This record gives sequence, structure tokens and C-alpha cells, in this order.
Amino acid sequence: MQIVLCYPVEDAHLEQIRSTVPDADVYAATQDEIPVKIFDADIFCGHAKVPMPWDDVVAQGQLKWIQSSAAGLDHCLVPSVIDSDILVTGASGLFADQVAEQTMALLLGYLRSMHVFFRAQLEKEFIRRPTADLHGKTVGIVGLGGNGRRIADVLAPYRVKIVATDLFPYTKPDCVKDLWPAEELDRLLQKSDIVILAVPLTSQTKGMIGRREMAQMRAGSVLINVARGPVVVESALAAAIKSGHLGGAGVDVTEVEPLPPESPLWEMPNVLISPHVGAQSARRIDDTTDRVCENLRRFFAGEELVDVIDKKRGFSVPKPPA
Repeated sequence: MQIVLCYPVEDAHLEQIRSTVPDADVYAATQDEIPVKIFDADIFCGHAKVPMPWDDVVAQGQLKWIQSSAAGLDHCLVPSVIDSDILVTGASGLFADQVAEQTMALLLGYLRSMHVFFRAQLEKEFIRRPTADLHGKTVGIVGLGGNGRRIADVLAPYRVKIVATDLFPYTKPDCVKDLWPAEELDRLLQKSDIVILAVPLTSQTKGMIGRREMAQMRAGSVLINVARGPVVVESALAAAIKSGHLGGAGVDVTEVEPLPPESPLWEMPNVLISPHVGAQSARRIDDTTDRVCENLRRFFAGEELVDVIDKKRGFSVPKPPA
């Protein structure tokens, strides 16, 4: 059995994987190597950031399983893989703590005017300027999966009213006042002072927050995007902020990455931008390897894997309550 990795493992991680599956041949490929080494793989664990010959891999018929090391799956869910028998598992919720922290950094930074004070600090200006409050606000979370639920947990002590939408509104956390179906997005937008996006990138969510949706948002409200950049139509976001309809935004992800220098978002004083660091963590590779090893153990034991992806939907589907 050939297991090919493509994420930044160290020797200790390789040893952990090899001790989990001692009878398998494990190879750690670089991004440059992976388009060739993928043809040796029965199992692929990682995230290829370079163009991949997925159609040829599917046609070869050797690859049985892709374990993504990223929550986003557009790097491997191409039509040929979707239509194949290749099993795909993801990393949903694995970095939920970090995404929640990044959400709070953007949100509190915006509300407490830290971007304004940072610029003032560079000019050595010690001048009081307006700030806003989080306590008492209505926060709408679009997508209540692993990341969305953790964001709700972290927000709850701020005594906010949390509402949410999800494709599968089966179980409502106690800290969420209302959980509505995804079709109720307009209702959430109309009732929220702060809108947080935490949905996966799929054909259904691409461009889901555009000019029409932003017009539904409350005047002066704030948009925080810790999902994926293409979920938001960036030109519409810039226009809504420039017009004054939206108070501002915090974005960890952008429609094109890196964000082009000509983007108007760079020049907007009420926009906070971070360079897609929401899932960064000192423990990221350790936690990823733990997930890889747990699923390898289950795979070879014939057990159900963690975070099995519905390939046509592009994410794992929660089971309805019994």
C-alpha cells in the first residue's frame, strides 16, 4: 500500500504515520513533486497547491482515497474525482478554534477601532476616537458547521443575540437563539448587526453574498468573512462600504489571493484585511497528522472514517437526529 503525503510534515510526523500503518510505504512529496508522485499513491493525504492531473489519476484507477489536510476541497473535487469511486475525507472543524480566534480578532479590532488607533500610533497621535460595542448586538452566522458552531461558542459570553442559517438545521446549540434553514438567509441579513460567513466554498455558495444580499443587510452593519473569498462578490462589498450602507468589513479571505494591489479594499479605512491566516496554528501540522492517523487506523480496520465528504455537495453532511 502506497501512501503519499503532501503537507509540511517533519520527521516526527512521518514516524507517527509509519507507526500507525507499519505495513504501508509512506512518502512525503513536495508541491513540485506531487503531480508525478500522485500516480504512485493508493492513498493521498494532503493539499496539492499546484495544478494536478486528476483526470489522468482517475483514469489510472490506483488511487482509492484522498484525505485532505485542508477544510476547503476545491483543490481535489474536480468532476472526474466526483464521478469516481475515490473516497474523499476532509478536515472540517479541525481548525475551528483558530478560525474563531481570527473572527474575534477581526470583529473586535473593527468595533474597537484598532485599525484607526494603529494608524494613529504610527503618527504618535494619542487622540480619543469613536468605538463601537459588541455586547448587545445581534450576530448572524451563515453556516453552522464546525467553524460556525465554535464561533458561536466564543461569542456567547459577550451577551450577544446569535442567529444562524445552515443547510442542515438539525441541532441548535443552546447559545444560538434561532437556527433557520439556508433559504432564510435574507431574514438573517435583515436582523443582524454583524454577519459572519462560515460556509464552505461550493457551486451553491460561490457569490452568495452579492449586491442584492448586501442591500438586505442593516445600514451600518459589519460583514466578517472567514469562509472563502469567492463566497462574496468583492466589487459589491466595496460598493456597499463606499456608499455608506455597510459600516465596514473584516476579511481573512479574498476573491483573488493574494488580494491584487488595485483592489479598492486596500484603501478603505473601515476594512480590516488579514492574509488567509484563520487556520494558522503552532499545532496545525500536529493536529493534521493526528486526524490523518486516526483515519488511517479506521481505514485499515474497516471502520467509518471521520469527515467523509459528500463529493457532489462538497462537504460532509451531518446525520439527522434519530
